[in-house]
Amino acid sequence: MGPARRVRFRFGMVGRRWGFARRRPQFGRRPVAAAALPQETVQALVTTHEQAAPAPAEHTWPVLSAFGSLEVRIAETEAEIEAAQRLRYRVFYEEMSAIPTPQMRDERRDFDRYDEFCDHMLVVDRSVQDANGEPAVVGTYRLLRGEVAACHGGYYTSSEYDLTPMLKGNPPGTRYLELGRSCVLKSYRAKSTTMQLLWKGIVVYLNRYAIDVMFGCGSLPGTDPEALKLPLSYLHHFHQAPEGLHVCARPELYVPMNLMAKDEIDPKEAVRKLPPLIKGYLRAGCFIGDGAVVDRQFGTTDVLIYFPVAHIDRRFVTKFGRTS
Repeated sequence: MGPARRVRFRFGMVGRRWGFARRRPQFGRRPVAAAALPQETVQALVTTHEQAAPAPAEHTWPVLSAFGSLEVRIAETEAEIEAAQRLRYRVFYEEMSAIPTPQMRDERRDFDRYDEFCDHMLVVDRSVQDANGEPAVVGTYRLLRGEVAACHGGYYTSSEYDLTPMLKGNPPGTRYLELGRSCVLKSYRAKSTTMQLLWKGIVVYLNRYAIDVMFGCGSLPGTDPEALKLPLSYLHHFHQAPEGLHVCARPELYVPMNLMAKDEIDPKEAVRKLPPLIKGYLRAGCFIGDGAVVDRQFGTTDVLIYFPVAHIDRRFVTKFGRTS
């Protein structure tokens, strides 16, 4: 199969910069057959939060933003998704302490069942070619919309957190987007351009699908909650989600985050101990769920990120573009 054609766009200034031309391009990537789920399971997922949508027709994404030789877009071919998986393997398993399965180790890719039907946002460097002669993938995010999750058995995050309060606590028709598997190649982290392009792409994606709520798992390195008591307690006391929208870790996985009294916390020191991605979420206006989860495969302690789009900080909007 040859590479998919892409329609390239230039965006105007902020306000128009992350909008589209009058004739909007179609978004998405190749259709995927729904998983073989019992009809009652699919219906339960659909009626909980939003109506399932039919599989989209095959079409292409535009380039969402560019800076120098870097551009951000959605993967359109299996080869591009595999390039994102290889980047994830390099970061999570070789650079960090995640434990691969034998098949992952043999193929040097990070993958799971969700990859088949998620959208994969990529930052590629057009000045660098990978082993296949394609622009190198240097950053990625995995995106799962609610209507897609409803057709394929739910969200990845539900393996760690009970999402029921979120799905039932928001109005009917609320549109959700799960964020996950975010990583940037080490040599591209010194400057913030790659991560900024990912966020600009996400803002376009939010507008295209009229997303109301983003959520996902944010990870702190290490599996000893006691060693992480300062940042975990800070997140618990200063950024907990509003009453009625408390998303809790699954009971069998629940790790308390309230490990220090609020008046014992030095907020500045606590923030310094947070990973850059979680710091960015907090600056943009996210909330944190109730309870942490130790992920021994990835060598991390996870927290729930809950992010109503209407709550996005105005400085974030100014920097990355408006949200509808």
